[in-house]
Amino acid sequence: MKQKHQIRRFLPYYKKYMGTMVFDLVCAAFTTVCELVLPMIVRTVTNRATYDIAALTVPFILRMGGLYLLLRLVDAAAYYYMASVGHIMGTKIETDMRADLFSHLQTLSFRYYDDVKIGTIMSRITSDLFDVTEFAHHCPEEFFIAFVKIFISFIILCTLNIPLTLIVFAVIPFMIAVLIFFNTRLRAGFREQREKLGILNSQVEDSLLGIRVVKSFTAEKIEQEKFGAGNREFLGIKSRVYGYMGQFQSANRFFEGFLYIIVVAAGTLFLINGKINPGDLIAYLLYVTTLIASIRKIVEFGEQFQRGMSGIDRFYEIMDEIPDVTDAPDARPVGEVRGELCFENVSFAYHEEGAKVLSGLNLTVPAGQKVALVGPSGGGKTTLCSLIPRFYDITDGRITLDGVDIHTYTLRSLREKIGVVQQDVYLFSGSVRENIAYGRPGADDAEIIAAAKNAGAHEFITELPDGYDTYVGERGVKLSGGQKQRISIARVFLKNPPILILDEATSALDNQSERIVQRSLEELSRGRTSLIVAHRLSTIRSADRIVVLTADGIAEQGTHAELLAKDGIYARLWNSAQ
Repeated sequence: MKQKHQIRRFLPYYKKYMGTMVFDLVCAAFTTVCELVLPMIVRTVTNRATYDIAALTVPFILRMGGLYLLLRLVDAAAYYYMASVGHIMGTKIETDMRADLFSHLQTLSFRYYDDVKIGTIMSRITSDLFDVTEFAHHCPEEFFIAFVKIFISFIILCTLNIPLTLIVFAVIPFMIAVLIFFNTRLRAGFREQREKLGILNSQVEDSLLGIRVVKSFTAEKIEQEKFGAGNREFLGIKSRVYGYMGQFQSANRFFEGFLYIIVVAAGTLFLINGKINPGDLIAYLLYVTTLIASIRKIVEFGEQFQRGMSGIDRFYEIMDEIPDVTDAPDARPVGEVRGELCFENVSFAYHEEGAKVLSGLNLTVPAGQKVALVGPSGGGKTTLCSLIPRFYDITDGRITLDGVDIHTYTLRSLREKIGVVQQDVYLFSGSVRENIAYGRPGADDAEIIAAAKNAGAHEFITELPDGYDTYVGERGVKLSGGQKQRISIARVFLKNPPILILDEATSALDNQSERIVQRSLEELSRGRTSLIVAHRLSTIRSADRIVVLTADGIAEQGTHAELLAKDGIYARLWNSAQ
């Protein structure tokens, strides 16, 4: 039932290509007819040779040969269409599915990516959909050809000898039942294989992305052992799948031989008793060969079918993921923003049954003020910042922007008003110019350069080999930490948001880079509502207000001088850092 349901869901992808699909099936019908005519030609020639050898004249033989040659030309043209245009149709369907899958992945929140490995997603968006290409093209084609061959063969065989035909077709249901049994096991095996392959891909990706850590700790052997264990497990799964496939193929070959011996033995008895003539028996054998070839083709297609269905299953597993952060039905765009943020009795937990990271928190950030969040790890500082652009949705309470609940705004317009600079800078594979322009697509060169100057990045960019066109490498590996951070700040300058979130933006930098970046951040935060998460307390002395956040909530808040005077948590943190 699930398989039928998934196929029904998949069928709409054919809608755009219905004309191609119909003509592909017409071509399949032509190739089938061409194949089924040959036994009739052989039957006619054999019967003439048996009962009237003089009737086998040269003109007759040439007519038979010419007819078959013409049919073969039609067959070649039809097969060319099926092999080229038909496959292209399958590729277009794969492309449409990949686009839908990627678009849906863009709608899923951080919570989904917290729980799913990127390697697993990559496997589903690439290799899984490759198999769907073959499935999309061959599935309707192969089943249509098999149906036509079996149906027409049955009619023709009945005209030759009904009892023999009934004997042959009485065996076929048993053959199909046995093959379906092995097919079920094969499909389960393919699914398990796909899942393990996704895990293996994720493990390889994790190891290669962390290759610098691996080499610095001389942990190559550990990584090899981890990969070896996963690789051997994958081998075990694949070996079981091939075992199921062997059972599947063996059963098919047994029934194939069984059908042949039935036709030969029973056909010979009918021939002795005059119930069938030699030409009809030869034609019968040829049609049974065609019939068996059709069943064999479906059997061989079974592996491809199961791969395709596994790909479709895994495709819809992601497509069925419901985004947990979405626009309200009546959501409206954010208008002009002053930048006042209020947290009213806000609680949050990453999982429904998990411990609350924030509980009953109340905090107001006036428009244009710079508020710093400090405190021990695990106090919820980064989490609190992630709730403002709705990377996660709060469990209880509400967050307002200029007095309006942020849930009443569209996600896109809300996030357009917020700039985020994080400790872990991500630069896309491309040029410096492209990475800065990510802040506002369509910005011209003058705006990009102005943003870079504001971020203190213009000078080092012009010294790069190709200036703003310099390729930064994957994840920006060709640049230093300070250079990457300044490019990320330039990106936010170009975006020019009224609200700014700085999440430990300098904690991973050396002292010199920190001073340069800190000046850029001070320039960036001027006149904007800013929330700053910092472990280096020296970077937030000038904040309008400092909030000390612990696992129990807000413990202290005030200016740097006020908090030192209280001689509480902040004072102890400050003194321990000196």
